[in-house]
Amino acid sequence: MERSKLVAYITGAISVILAIAYLLLVSLLDFRGEMIPAPQDPLIIPPVMEFVSFTAPFWSP
Repeated sequence: MERSKLVAYITGAISVILAIAYLLLVSLLDFRGEMIPAPQDPLIIPPVMEFVSFTAPFWSP
C-alpha cells in the first residue's frame, strides 16, 4: 500500500510539472503576437518558360 501511494504521488507531481510547463510554453508562444500569414511575393513565383523555334535559313544551291 505504501509503494502504490508513492507511485501515485510521483505520477501526480510529474503530471503537474508537465501541465505547468505546457501552460508556460503556450503563454510564451501566444506572447509573440498575432499570427499573420506569410506575404505572397510575386517574385517567388517561378518564371514562365517561353519556347522559341528557329527555322534554318533556306539555302539554294
